[in-house]
Amino acid sequence: MRIGPFDLDSPVVLAPMAGVTNVAFRTLCREQERERMGSVAGLYVCEMVTARALVERNEKTLHMTTFAPDENPRSLQLYTTDPEYTYKAAKMIVDENLADHIDMNFGCPVPKVTRRGGGSALPYKRRLFANIVAAAVKATEGTDVPVTVKFRIGIDDEHHTHLDAGRIAAEEGAAAVALHARTASQRYSGTADWSEISRLVEHMDGRVPVLGNGDIFKATDARAMMEQTGCDGVVVGRGCLGRPWLFAELSAELRGLSIPAEPTFGEVARIILRHGELLAQHDGEHKACLDLRKHMTWYLRGFPAGGDLRRQLAQTSTLSELHEILTPLFSATDLAEDADGARGRQGSPGKVVLPEGWLDDPEDATVPDGAEIMHSGG
Repeated sequence: MRIGPFDLDSPVVLAPMAGVTNVAFRTLCREQERERMGSVAGLYVCEMVTARALVERNEKTLHMTTFAPDENPRSLQLYTTDPEYTYKAAKMIVDENLADHIDMNFGCPVPKVTRRGGGSALPYKRRLFANIVAAAVKATEGTDVPVTVKFRIGIDDEHHTHLDAGRIAAEEGAAAVALHARTASQRYSGTADWSEISRLVEHMDGRVPVLGNGDIFKATDARAMMEQTGCDGVVVGRGCLGRPWLFAELSAELRGLSIPAEPTFGEVARIILRHGELLAQHDGEHKACLDLRKHMTWYLRGFPAGGDLRRQLAQTSTLSELHEILTPLFSATDLAEDADGARGRQGSPGKVVLPEGWLDDPEDATVPDGAEIMHSGG
């Protein structure tokens, strides 16, 4: 798959996930792919940062844009609602060589985002959406930094926006588009509707690559999505939680190679420890151990990990404690049961919270009030 100047050996993209896809997790995924497949073939995207916060050089935001020395291409996702800050942020990325690829987030369904007109609410405002994409493309003009756009089917079943969003993004110069095949009202519940990916592929008619996102939990899911929808690649989010080796399996499946064996409990214990070490390099030991706690349930899923072990791992505060707890597991040969099922947040569908009068005029290009300020800081 080709995105701008980048030829990817594997049409697989790690979806940006807040608090998850930092440099430590991306490095771990890449290490697992290299160890199991001999090379890194996919694209790994940094967790979302806010355009205004980046322009204002917010300390937390700048820290989130950290990339590993051997990370190539460096892929950064922007959250934005304002063409002005979009242009300034994209220009800053280019001028200061902060990243090699810019992805734009119009898929977040979280109420605190949509109530201010951001995320998956924004593509309903067609002119504003076009102005934002155009601003990013203008800022990267004459460079090798491609701009891609990710969005959902729409706000709800009565307000689909993905076909217009795909067309507009391509017209404004986006190098590729990605569709999470759920509406904002679904959030992460239910089943992704892959038929809407098919509709988008047909609608785009080859103008730019179309990537599909939603319910890819194992290698064969990616193959099925591409065969059923005709999409050019896949974006993987929750399926890799606690399974950073999934990208090696996806790469193998989509390249027609043998899928690597699932790791044993002992191998996973070593991966957990490596994750902690990488987090400590990025954020310091104390914060790393706190951050790692949310990953434990995902890592231990399907393994014979009793309550005592889970409690110990949930209470570690140093890497030495983590090492002491995990070392006895290194020789364990158990394989996880139901290792490739749905994981991560799911929740329930709900009414999308929007700014007052948001649905009145889809051609209104007014920048929503307060959306950029709210997210300043990353």
